[in-house]
Amino acid sequence: MASGAQDIAKGAKAAFDKSQLVPASERVLALKIIRDELAARKDEILAANALDLKAAQAEVDAGRMSESMLKRLDLGTGDKWDSMLQGILDVSGLPDPTGIVSYASELDDGLELYRVSCPIGVLLVIFEARPEVVVNIATLAIKSGNAAILKGGKESNNSTVLLSKAISAGLAKTALPDTYIQTIQSRAEVSSLLALDQYIDLVIPRGSNSLVQNIKNNTRIPVMGHADGLCSVFLDESANVDKAVRIVVDSKTDYPSACNSAETLIVHEAVLNTVWPKVAEALLDANVKLLVDEPSLAALKASSSHPRIESYVSPADDEAYNTEHLSLTLSVKTLPSLSAAISWINAHSSHHTESIVTESDESASIFTRGVDSAGTFINASTRFADGFRYGFGTEVGIATGRIHARGPVGLDGLVTYKYMMKSKGEKGHIASEFGTGANKRPFKHARIDAKAVPF
Repeated sequence: MASGAQDIAKGAKAAFDKSQLVPASERVLALKIIRDELAARKDEILAANALDLKAAQAEVDAGRMSESMLKRLDLGTGDKWDSMLQGILDVSGLPDPTGIVSYASELDDGLELYRVSCPIGVLLVIFEARPEVVVNIATLAIKSGNAAILKGGKESNNSTVLLSKAISAGLAKTALPDTYIQTIQSRAEVSSLLALDQYIDLVIPRGSNSLVQNIKNNTRIPVMGHADGLCSVFLDESANVDKAVRIVVDSKTDYPSACNSAETLIVHEAVLNTVWPKVAEALLDANVKLLVDEPSLAALKASSSHPRIESYVSPADDEAYNTEHLSLTLSVKTLPSLSAAISWINAHSSHHTESIVTESDESASIFTRGVDSAGTFINASTRFADGFRYGFGTEVGIATGRIHARGPVGLDGLVTYKYMMKSKGEKGHIASEFGTGANKRPFKHARIDAKAVPF
C-alpha cells in the first residue's frame, strides 16, 4: 500500500511540474471539457449515487449515520447537480489567480524584482460525505494550477469513482496529464500519503474537528483545516424584531446540515421579553427544537403560549453550546452585554461565521472587530458564508484557522508566490557590489508599476 501511495504522490508531483509550462488557457479548456464529460455521464453517475444513498439509508435506519449526512450525499436533490456543473463554468470564467504581480521594485539600474503569484503545488484534500466536493475541488485545483489527490468519505465511494473517471477522461483530451487530478479510496492510502512531504505540499481536511485534528497530528505537511461549523447569531439590545426573525430563522433552517448553519442563538438580556419571544415562536413554527438556558426559558413561558413550547423547548446543558447539531436544533444563551457576547463567542465558537442583529453602528463595529471568526456579519444570515455566494465560483472548504487563507477558500487561497528577478546589466549583477562601505553601491529600491511580469 505504501508503494502504491508513493506512486500516486510521485505521479501528482510529476503532473504538477509538467503543468507549469502549460498555458492558463489550456486549464480553462480542460474545465469546459470536464463539464461536458460530467453532463454526458449524468445518468450513470446519479445511478451510482442512488446506490450510495440506499446503503446510507440502511445506516441511518440502524442508527449508525445521521440524517444530515444522508442529505449531504444526495447529488440529485433540487438543483445540486446543475449547480455543480454551473460552478465549473463559473470558476473557469474567473480571472487567472497565477502570474499576478503584487510587488515590483527596481533594486538598481537594470535590476528588477517581482513578487508573482503561483500555484502551491500538490494538494491532498480529504473530505467527508458530499460527493460533489470532488468536482468542486478538482475545478479549483485545475484553474489555480495545482495538482490534487482527493479522498472522499466511504459513504460516497460509488459516486466519487464515476465522478473521478469523468474528470480523468476530460483531462485526457487536454495538454494536462490525466494524473493531474487523482482520487483514492482507503484510509491506509491517506496514512501513507501523509508521510510523503517530499511530494505533497498542502493537506486540506474538510470535515469534522476530529478529522482535522487527526490529520494535523499525523503529518509534517502543512495543513489548512476546515473544522466544525459552530456558528452563532447575537441579538443585540437594539435588534429589530422583524430583522431578527428573518435572519435567525434563515440561519438555522435554510440548510440545517451545512457548516454555515447557526447552532447557537445568543440573546441580550435587554430583549428577553421583546424580541426573543417573537424569534422563538418563528423558530417553533419552523419545527426547530430549542435548547435554552433558564432566563430565556422563563421569558418565553411568560410571554408566549405557543403550543410547541412543552414539546420543542428543553433545558440546555453545557455540552449543547459546544455541539454542531447539523439539524433543526438550536442552543440559546442569554448574556448581559455585547462585550460578554464577544467573549463567549470567542471561547465557544469554531471561528467559522457569526452574525449580529443590531440597529447600532457602534455595536456592529465592535462586534465585527472583536469577534475572532473567519466571517463576522451585520444583519445578515450566517448562510451567506459560502464560496459560491461570495463570487468565488465554488470553494475547497472554509478555513477556520488564521494562516494563509481564511473563510471560504477559493482560487486566491490556492496560490502562494515566488520572487522573480532579472538583471538587464551588460555584465549581470552581483551582490558583493552593494552595501554601505567604501566602493559599495546603494540600492535604489524604486517601486515599479507592473501588473504582469515583463519576461
